Amino acid sequence: MENEAKTVAGRRSFLKQAGVGLAAGAGIMAGIGTAAPFVHAEPTIRWRLASSFPKSLDALYTPAEEFARIVGEMSGGKFSITVHQAGELLPAFGVVDGVQNGTVECCHTAPYYFFGKDETFAIGTAIPFGLNSRQMTAWMFEGNGLKLMREFYQNYNIINFVMGNTNAQMGGWYRNEVKSLKDLKGLKMRTAGIAGTVMQRLGVITQSMPAGEIYTSLEKGTIDAVEFVGPYDDLKLGFYKVAPHYYYPGWWEGGAETDLYVNTKAYEALPADYKAMIEAATALAHVKMQSIYDARNPAALKQLVAGGAKLHRFSKDIMDAAFKESMALYKELSAKNPRWKKVYEDYSKFLADENMWFSFAESAFDTFMHAQKL
Repeated sequence: MENEAKTVAGRRSFLKQAGVGLAAGAGIMAGIGTAAPFVHAEPTIRWRLASSFPKSLDALYTPAEEFARIVGEMSGGKFSITVHQAGELLPAFGVVDGVQNGTVECCHTAPYYFFGKDETFAIGTAIPFGLNSRQMTAWMFEGNGLKLMREFYQNYNIINFVMGNTNAQMGGWYRNEVKSLKDLKGLKMRTAGIAGTVMQRLGVITQSMPAGEIYTSLEKGTIDAVEFVGPYDDLKLGFYKVAPHYYYPGWWEGGAETDLYVNTKAYEALPADYKAMIEAATALAHVKMQSIYDARNPAALKQLVAGGAKLHRFSKDIMDAAFKESMALYKELSAKNPRWKKVYEDYSKFLADENMWFSFAESAFDTFMHAQKL
């Protein structure tokens, strides 16, 4: 009897505890879909993004706006990023300093603008006779590009994300024809990044300036030539009105990448899902920018030619000399700059393999298609 009483008491205790558990479970289930107390509330974060580009150059400016929009929508408005065009918060070429010291949390820029800080920055955008747009994307995402560049940017308190590419660019606008190497001697030209150094070795006097200053300088004769991007942007900037000779290819920018730079401390303070949003949004903005240029350049080129632009291909002696000087420069940089050497060695090996592959299927298909009347 004593054992039976203990058994009954035990059953009552178990049923009581089970009832409490079931009630608690019912309460939890009822809370799902509402403001259940165990759900972690995401923080509300406000960032500022400084662009190196004016809003008027929409192909360059759009990726930053797309990025901010996507992050805002993914976070339900809790992670808000305001975008500011060049000169609004920071000068076009002051954005790296702004991100590095925390004046702004992030910026959208072309890394080679900061070639003067360290030549390695240039590899983050484009270097003469380097990777094309698709190859650059492949190096960054499937090669060692992103890893190596992030190691380099640690020196500047920055983490980078691929966010745009102009694709292959044109060779610029010239007041007079440039038929051979001798025509480059003493030419005053606006160009950016490491291309300027190669041009100097060919006898060109180079200058770097923001987009908004170029037309006036060309019109006044302060410069004789300018390269910027390609037909879509160049049409907006009106260079053809004062320098009608339009050359190709832009051998210094076979695929110029733009990046989102984020202050390392600001990035590390984000919850994991916000970091994932940045990664996803930059990738989408990257594809958006590539698509804009491929889709809009053809019509813009037609308009430029109709407006008086005269198309010329760079002569073989210019191309050969530029290639020779570029390779010599890279060798010199590798000898004196260990950061450059580390990144460039991997970059150049990747380039060799990519060119081998592209010379078969890609090149054969493109060459055939370009000869067809569609």
